[in-house]
Amino acid sequence: MTTLDILQFPDPRLRTKAAEVTVFDDGLRQLVEDMYETMYAANGVGLAATQVNVHKQVLVADMSEERDQRMALVNPRIVARQGEQVYQEGCLSFPGIYADVTRALAVVVEAQDVDGQPVRLELEGPLAVCIQHEMDHLAGKVFVDHLSGLKRSILLKRLEKQRKAATA
Repeated sequence: MTTLDILQFPDPRLRTKAAEVTVFDDGLRQLVEDMYETMYAANGVGLAATQVNVHKQVLVADMSEERDQRMALVNPRIVARQGEQVYQEGCLSFPGIYADVTRALAVVVEAQDVDGQPVRLELEGPLAVCIQHEMDHLAGKVFVDHLSGLKRSILLKRLEKQRKAATA
């Protein structure tokens, strides 16, 4: 397995809309394994292919403490949403930055697994937030897009300040 480089905001490639996956082969399975390796190495709970500069509709997640509840979704679509929740989100493409984001409390997701087989999941709570967050990446969106202009501006200034401090 290989640890991939994670794109950091404001890299414009994070705004790329991912293409639908049509080939389910060893290359796709290897990408998914590399994404897990990258996510675990960065201490994340979710990762979209867009974040590693692969613009295909693929995401991985594992919110378990033991790192043994792996989930890989290919060509995911939300087919139903219910309720609302506010959850403090972070992002591997925004190291050290967190913000309260409002998302659906529960979602029904239809996707495919790495072999192209259909998957239907009913998710709620933090896992629903994680999947919605990663699906945003596949659409070229980032979590700060859900914030007011003022909150987004404050967070982006904080991010820039952290970067300057890290290079000083």
